[in-house]
Amino acid sequence: MTGTIFFLPGLGLGAEAAAPLAAALGDRFRVVGIDLPGQGEAPDAADGSVGALAGAALEAIEAESDGGPWLLVAHSMGGKVAALVISRVLGGQANVFGLAGAVLLAPSPPTPEPMDDGKRAQMLSWADDGPLSEADARAFVDQNVAAPLGDSDQRNAVGLVRRTSALSWRRWLSEGSREDVSATVGTIDLPVVVLAGEEDVDLGASAQPGLLGRVYPRARFVSLPDTVHLLPYERAREVAAAVVELWESTVSVSPAVPPHWGRVVASDRTPVEARALLARRAIADDVHYEPRALSAAQLTTLGALADRVVPQPEGRRIDLAARVDAELASGSGDGWRPAGLPDDASAYRLGLDALAAVWPAGEAEQNALVARIVDGESIEGAPWSDDLLRLWFEDARNDLVRNWLAHPASLARVGYDGFATSGPGAGPAGYVELAAGTRDPWEPDDLGALASGHDDPKTDTDPGALTGRENTA
Repeated sequence: MTGTIFFLPGLGLGAEAAAPLAAALGDRFRVVGIDLPGQGEAPDAADGSVGALAGAALEAIEAESDGGPWLLVAHSMGGKVAALVISRVLGGQANVFGLAGAVLLAPSPPTPEPMDDGKRAQMLSWADDGPLSEADARAFVDQNVAAPLGDSDQRNAVGLVRRTSALSWRRWLSEGSREDVSATVGTIDLPVVVLAGEEDVDLGASAQPGLLGRVYPRARFVSLPDTVHLLPYERAREVAAAVVELWESTVSVSPAVPPHWGRVVASDRTPVEARALLARRAIADDVHYEPRALSAAQLTTLGALADRVVPQPEGRRIDLAARVDAELASGSGDGWRPAGLPDDASAYRLGLDALAAVWPAGEAEQNALVARIVDGESIEGAPWSDDLLRLWFEDARNDLVRNWLAHPASLARVGYDGFATSGPGAGPAGYVELAAGTRDPWEPDDLGALASGHDDPKTDTDPGALTGRENTA
């Protein structure tokens, strides 16, 4: 699958700084560099706050997004901007869908950026009389690399620094870098890779875990030797490798949401709250997930049960067991509890322990056991009454199926777009065309289309066949 990489540059750089990364990635990804206000080709903005920079970045992302999956790559100053961008995307506050993760390069944190006062004063002095001179631009580049760049990269970097407006340069050093947006950003549950140089004094490898560990609990920190700060130029190959690895561990193993469905989610027809839920549900599950309500053994049993209740193809899977465990830990389930059972978490522990005691090894035997529990038959050897086991299993089946169906890829598979009927830009809310075999112009093109070879949808037992899609759940 071809994907999109959006690149947010550091101070003094611009969209063109993405060129080394694009070259290292080749044709597999579409790399879109973004000029932040006052940098590259972008004019200064009336507001120089981090929030305004994030707004400008989101405008560019919204304009270039195709509804498919994408990663955000952000360097230095762009890292602080990226935190607000990610927060707004996952909060449904942007007309975009498909964010799968981020690769951050020596990022400035959401809290005030650590910077030596002498260094800050020197950098501010470079813009006293306007944009940086050739000598000062070279000094800035040379101070931020461990070894001289190649001629082409050196010309590109120095040229970008010289094109940066003096206003945006001073704004960042005096205001933006000191701004604290951590309360707005909060904690971000997103797969993230943070790369930083070992020779970077302020934003280096040793500092990043302390700066970002609480912001991105799923972050992986990578230390790069013989590297200072200009990672887009110094370590383009390593950055590209991190991008590919993150893509393979997130997008490539998650159920695919068709881009045209992503565009519907991103449209004004979809309410902010619904867009936020779908954006978060589409994020790849953490392969290192640790149970919070259940024991490790109980989570394993729940995973085996999920495979029988909601079979999924190998490769692209939703970790239903982890999602149910997270619900149990947070108390955010469906609010329903069958009479006679304890609270949900306690019932799951009892039910899973009872199930584990009689769980067979073979899939056919497992399916047979599931059918017997559903039918209310006596389960010999289960350390829980048949009635209580059946009641709990009814609730567990509902939770597993509900979590599968809540994923936007599942909604696309079954052809449900009812989430997009009450947004602020919906015009006449709801549907206009309600006749059989018709759809509104805004609906996905393949909604209701029959798969090849199927003449009567009533005879097809695969929900995917009713929408012309393969099983990608």
